[in-house]
Amino acid sequence: MTRDHSEQAWVSAQREAVCSFLKKEQVKYREIGEWPAWHAHPVLAIWAVESLLEPGRVGWWVVSGDVPTDYVSFADAEHPRKAILHFSKQWAEISTSMLHGKKHPHLTIGSPDQWPVLSDLLGRRSKLMRKFATDDSMWEHLD
Repeated sequence: MTRDHSEQAWVSAQREAVCSFLKKEQVKYREIGEWPAWHAHPVLAIWAVESLLEPGRVGWWVVSGDVPTDYVSFADAEHPRKAILHFSKQWAEISTSMLHGKKHPHLTIGSPDQWPVLSDLLGRRSKLMRKFATDDSMWEHLD
């Protein structure tokens, strides 16, 4: 498979964003994959992050791209496809809470005055991710 320069540059920028995000979130890990475990350039990438406690194993999945950067434990999603579904479901819940002017019980994005705009954006990203995760043709090389 040939990768063009724009894809390589995008992947490199996404990896840097993931490194910065994990540092800011104070997530402890060993390594981040040099290339995404799965991606749809230039929209979305799922990165495997090596466990600190179990060297050689995935400990976390991180999503990046034209979506909020976020992470989930491997214990909650043992495959990149399941990680995308996890984020899709979680973000749909948060979007619905914000749309109704209610704080989500576990996660908050932005401030209440930003929720009308953020709810719409998060809801659209959630639907896009669900579309990616449920399209079998996008996963043939990993399944």
